[in-house]
Amino acid sequence: MKKLLKVTSLTALLTLCRMLAGFIVAKVVAVQTGPAGIAMLGQIQGFVSVITGIANSPLGNGIVRYTAEKQQDGLEECAVWWKASFGLLIGLLSVSVPLLIVFSNSISNWLFSQSGYQYLVIIAVLLLPFSAVGTAINSVTNGMQQYKRYVFLGACSLIVSTSCMLILVIKGKIHGALLAAVMQSALIGLTMCILSLRQPWFRAKYWFGNIDKEASKVMLGFAFMALITALTVPVSLIFIRNLLVDNMGWEVTGQWQAVWKISEVYLGVVTMAMATYYLPKLATLKGKKAILTEAFMVSKVIIPVVILIAVGIYVSRDLLISLLFTNEFSDASEFFLVKLIGDVVKIVSFIFAYPMIANKKFKLYIGSEIFFSVSLVLLSYLLIHDFGVNGVNLAYLVNYLLYIVFLFFSYNRICK
Repeated sequence: MKKLLKVTSLTALLTLCRMLAGFIVAKVVAVQTGPAGIAMLGQIQGFVSVITGIANSPLGNGIVRYTAEKQQDGLEECAVWWKASFGLLIGLLSVSVPLLIVFSNSISNWLFSQSGYQYLVIIAVLLLPFSAVGTAINSVTNGMQQYKRYVFLGACSLIVSTSCMLILVIKGKIHGALLAAVMQSALIGLTMCILSLRQPWFRAKYWFGNIDKEASKVMLGFAFMALITALTVPVSLIFIRNLLVDNMGWEVTGQWQAVWKISEVYLGVVTMAMATYYLPKLATLKGKKAILTEAFMVSKVIIPVVILIAVGIYVSRDLLISLLFTNEFSDASEFFLVKLIGDVVKIVSFIFAYPMIANKKFKLYIGSEIFFSVSLVLLSYLLIHDFGVNGVNLAYLVNYLLYIVFLFFSYNRICK
């Protein structure tokens, strides 16, 4: 319990800084471009999330899990898993980068209904290796449970990336904002790389060389899980934004995006704490009883925090909108209630879904991610016509309630 609180407080401090930075950027974008600019920013951020998720898929949870498990045996044992992950990364980039460049014009049309932003797609694709290196560094630091260094790396990369983003937004307005969103993850990766040059594990011999076939198979499973998440979640949101644009227009979509942005940023406190403490902890546990005991312990800390923050945001929603955005976003006030309730349900589901990752339930995880991402889009499509923008928020709430039901009936299989 004490360790969780310590990790949560450290990651909360970092996430608070990220929240402030994110809101400063959002405020500048809102002032410079209005709701339509916020909606367009959401689209390009969604695309960047997809492609960085593809590139980073071999470098995330798998490295965290096996670094946490093998670090006591020395760096050579960890390197077996790191080499397998990096081999998968090279294979992914060699296929995905040329394909994305070839179809960059079509992607621009899908995101913005015009081809004028093709250059953003190409820049985002070419910067993928920097983002991947940053993810690898983050995962190793997390797996070694070096929480203070984890926060330090995050803080330094945040300062660099936010400063560059603000300059681009102020100088280039909407084009600058979109370019900043494209460059952000690469700037973070480059900063982390520079700060990690003297780390004992940051040596080529630990990342390149002969790849163990068994390790490669296991890491491929983790990569598939991350890949599916990278594709399903952001892509489903891009489809939902397109639905909103078609039915409500860019301005209203921007107001919904503002609410989603506030929600997304504060939930980062919780998800980062779980990824930093909870996943490495689950990697050491065996059996349903031990896993459930840990899950309920984490719930006692996390859920009250989420509820408290959600209530605080709802009560102060009008003030937050005026501070973080502009008067053009005032109608967004009516979109908070259902979204915040959905956030609480989402975190409850995440707590009990994490054992799927720790226990390598690849098929179950991938199947559920695809199913519930598709159901979110379908529910949104059905409910938008009757409830407008709040139809998306209702779909979000219902979808995570259904996810909890799925987890309840699958838990014996998850913990096995």
